Amino acid sequence: MRTHTCGELNREKVGQIATLAGWVHRRRDHGGVIFIDLRDRYGLTQIKFNTDINKKAWEEADKLRSEWVIRVTGKILARPDNMINSKLKTGEIEMEVDELEILNKSKVLPFEIDEEKADEVNENLRLQYRFIDLRRSELQKFLELKANFFQHLRNYFRKQGFLEIQTPILANSSPEGARDFLVPSRLYPGKFYALPQAPQQFKQLLMVGGLDKYFQIAPCFRDEDPRMDRHYGEFYQLDMEMSFVTQEDIFAIMEPLMIELTEKFSNKKVVNLDENGRFRKISWKDAMTKYGVDKPDLRFDLEIVPISEMIADSGFSVFSDAIKKGGVVHAMKVDGGAKLSRKEIDELTELAKSKEAKGLAYIIIKDNGELQSPIVKFLGDDLAKKIVEKVEAKSGDIIFFGADSWRTVCASLGAVRNECAKKLGLKDNTKAAWCWVVDFPMYSYSEIEPGRIDFEHNPFSMPQGGMKTLQEKNPLEILAFQYDMILNGFEASSGAIRNHDPEIMYKAFEIAGYSKEQVDARFGALISAFQYGAPPHGGNAPGIDRILMVLCDLNSIRDIYAFPKDGRGRDLMMDSPGEIQPKQLVELGIELKK
Repeated sequence: MRTHTCGELNREKVGQIATLAGWVHRRRDHGGVIFIDLRDRYGLTQIKFNTDINKKAWEEADKLRSEWVIRVTGKILARPDNMINSKLKTGEIEMEVDELEILNKSKVLPFEIDEEKADEVNENLRLQYRFIDLRRSELQKFLELKANFFQHLRNYFRKQGFLEIQTPILANSSPEGARDFLVPSRLYPGKFYALPQAPQQFKQLLMVGGLDKYFQIAPCFRDEDPRMDRHYGEFYQLDMEMSFVTQEDIFAIMEPLMIELTEKFSNKKVVNLDENGRFRKISWKDAMTKYGVDKPDLRFDLEIVPISEMIADSGFSVFSDAIKKGGVVHAMKVDGGAKLSRKEIDELTELAKSKEAKGLAYIIIKDNGELQSPIVKFLGDDLAKKIVEKVEAKSGDIIFFGADSWRTVCASLGAVRNECAKKLGLKDNTKAAWCWVVDFPMYSYSEIEPGRIDFEHNPFSMPQGGMKTLQEKNPLEILAFQYDMILNGFEASSGAIRNHDPEIMYKAFEIAGYSKEQVDARFGALISAFQYGAPPHGGNAPGIDRILMVLCDLNSIRDIYAFPKDGRGRDLMMDSPGEIQPKQLVELGIELKK
């Protein structure tokens, strides 16, 4: 069909006969000579049809239009020096066509394939005609990078002695924190499979089966609302699990890989490593207190400082009353923040209120050192200056305050911290700040049922201290061997050392309100397996779509996929979700409620 691609011919091929195939990218008519840029995913080659050399081929070329698919054979010529295109790999040559075959014609495109105009095209139109949008070189290069990214993952784990094993797609419903996609069973009417939210139970069963090093680039399915870093319906994670390990063993496997991926597949420099060149480890409590979030962006400082003790007896009732009610007062210095306008401070106040804060107090340190704030007169000059010293503020800075319950203060100041970094240009996209957040609480109060204890994170995690801790400690004080890997403020991975003891698992679920019978019904295979010699094991599952999105500075995780869903979870090209035939519902024993 072709002897070369449209991106490989050069001066060394001058004088040779070659055959190319591709799409008509551009057409230029110079009277007796027609020039065409022929395109495939490897590049562009200029071809020309000369009426004096081959009139028949020229007459056929005169019919050609944009995006027609053709095959051409001809002689490779050197371009004159003044016509060399240094921007193209093939810019030193052109093909003089002797034979032309039109393989397929094209209708007029609904939009231009032009990188410079790509952002002007309505996204829904591009998604409806995704097969055309995919012809853009930028998308093709990215999908090639993604393929190389996945291959690098596979090569790394195979070299580490891991086996790539595929786990079932038709699985059972599992409490992973999102809604399942259910698949009705034709053979067993009234029963359902579920698409896996993660291969969690299967990979643990592999450990029980003696396969001590497992990995998989696993498709996962969750019926949760899409957002910038979460694709609707389906995503891929690098699922891995190991036997006879501590969480430090997991960290030692994952960190070199993430550094390699950063250096090979992005223009970012890894920053914020500790003195041993390892990722920093921050406890969940410290992350929430210092950064207001459990996925801190460490490309910039802006640490939040607890000041409850020094403020408890102040005359400012907003602060002192919060402490009397069991709350806290925290302060955050923003370097150079004094230049924020009144309008911007008001916007930050509304942001804090959206996180349930009652407001956002502040002190501006003016260039002359004077303190400007409505709260200084309530605090008194001496206490206000001590706070300035405590947070190490200087002229030109601003200090924001939160006074409420600990979680509300963390959430509100965390949001303000993130927004200040955006406004002040502190999010440096040339940096990759990785870290681990460790020591997650095992339990917290349920958001759905007030007063009820529920799992904070992964229910299959081993509590720190084992059975003794579960029996003797306040559930809200129990920590788990759980850890998240964070990249530039995004959760890149979640993992844990697993609970492999049936009795500890029963007790852990009992505290969360599950009976032994309920645990057996929902996790029967796992509980049964643990009774036959389960090794200690643990792992994690980096979200490789999200990591690639962050490394490549993409605006949306949808840009990662060849065929993404839109922002409402629809496939506009295939028109799904769609209706099905009534006879299919009959076969499944399902009746739709109108």
